[in-house]
Amino acid sequence: MSAPARQDDMPVNTGWDRAANLLCIRLDNLGDVLMTTPALRALKQSAAGRRVTLLCSPAGARLAPHLPSVDATIAYEAPWVKNLRTANPAPDLAMIERLRAGGFDAAAIFTVYSQSALPAALMCRLAGIPRVLAHARENPYQLLTDWTKDDVPMDGGRHETRRQLDLVASIGARPAAEGLEFAVRPADRASMRGKLAARGIADAASCIVVHPGASAPSRRYPPELFARVVRELSATAPVVLTGDTGERPLAEHVDVLAGRRATDMAGALSLGELGALLAEAAVLVSNNSGPVHLAAAVGTPVADLYALTNPQHAPWGVEHRLLNRDVPCKYCYRSVCPEGHHACLAGVDPAAVVRAAHELLAWRRRSGAATQAA
Repeated sequence: MSAPARQDDMPVNTGWDRAANLLCIRLDNLGDVLMTTPALRALKQSAAGRRVTLLCSPAGARLAPHLPSVDATIAYEAPWVKNLRTANPAPDLAMIERLRAGGFDAAAIFTVYSQSALPAALMCRLAGIPRVLAHARENPYQLLTDWTKDDVPMDGGRHETRRQLDLVASIGARPAAEGLEFAVRPADRASMRGKLAARGIADAASCIVVHPGASAPSRRYPPELFARVVRELSATAPVVLTGDTGERPLAEHVDVLAGRRATDMAGALSLGELGALLAEAAVLVSNNSGPVHLAAAVGTPVADLYALTNPQHAPWGVEHRLLNRDVPCKYCYRSVCPEGHHACLAGVDPAAVVRAAHELLAWRRRSGAATQAA
């Protein structure tokens, strides 16, 4: 029996230029989908008339109206991704049949370094998809037709967006531009402005947005420290607190501790309206969460309270400041701090966060002045 072809031996773009109906798989969080949008654009642009369908989590599917390079989305809670699903295999069997009915010519599977692409690859094989691209640590044999070996610890610290761009470049797909994608709809911009006006803010461009939440506890700056940041920044500009419906109590807590110095919009904005707000706001101050990547996609500078759980998810392609404290336990890849002290974030002085926000405000003014002069 002959040995399977090594990835280095595989010709670039074998059949991919003829793949008109393409499935892209990204099954984790909203921010991960945003960081994958340059690779999605590369795939969309690399073949005339190509249709791109994104198989993603329900959270990722919320982006559907805002992704110009994606023609359709399918929401799926995969059993190999963290969610609240039961062990019932019926949804998985139904998804295989749905993918089979989709008649896809090829599939590209996007994963972070700590994930395996092989469960999704097996699903693609059972659905009869003839070409499948992904990263893999072990030899995938017939599960992948095109693969890039994951053999460097922590992916060498490579940014998540670069990881996915490198993957699609291996089959000859390169985008015209490498920025993240998020299309702001005029209706969302208008409704966002109306909600701010109802709370006494006439100009979103004057605002500093503060997002105190994050899906993982290990990535949350303590609320009492966020409150000190809000109190100081409110002397400079209007501060708007954001968060989803589940983060309302957190935003309320921060606002109370700050002496009610902010406008609390947690739970009041749709995803489209949040994107519109971030597109117009002066600066975002946030834990490293979905809104950071949303701000990067719309070009707004970010003061990022970046927990050292991993090195790959900093803001991409936008002016930013990373705020953390170096610790021996960094790059733990954990959702809950295994040491219990959260020192990589709790050790950040609120004064440093305020300074970073002020630096970015000054950068934004200079950038705006330069644009007007040009």
